[in-house]
Amino acid sequence: MARPFAFKLNKPAIEEPTINLTALIDVVFVILIMFILIAPLLELDRVELAEGPKEMHENNVSVQETSPISVHVQADNSIWLNKKPVSLKELATRLKKVKNQFPKSRPQLFHDRKAHFGTYQSVKNALEEAGFKEVDIVLKPA
Repeated sequence: MARPFAFKLNKPAIEEPTINLTALIDVVFVILIMFILIAPLLELDRVELAEGPKEMHENNVSVQETSPISVHVQADNSIWLNKKPVSLKELATRLKKVKNQFPKSRPQLFHDRKAHFGTYQSVKNALEEAGFKEVDIVLKPA
């Protein structure tokens, strides 16, 4: 007997869909590199602080100048140490003298919100140079 023709049906294998993420990863790396290169070039002149609550709450504490060391930074970026004007250059030396007089006291820094952030950073550096480990930063309420 003759054999009938047998057809083998070769079913093609089902291919899994793939997503090529190479282009997406390249774009993300380019953006990341741009941020890394641009971030050091940005200069912050002033930091806007969030507004405080206008009404008094029970947990709000009234702050007074209780420390014998007070540093005031005015809106025009002038610096006052213990109610006497002082230049930024001589601030560190005067703070060292005050640190010797009151070694255990913690200075209070009153910084006007309109003053530049760079002034705050310079005052903070002078306080660290004078040997202070801690400082109370006092901001005026809104």
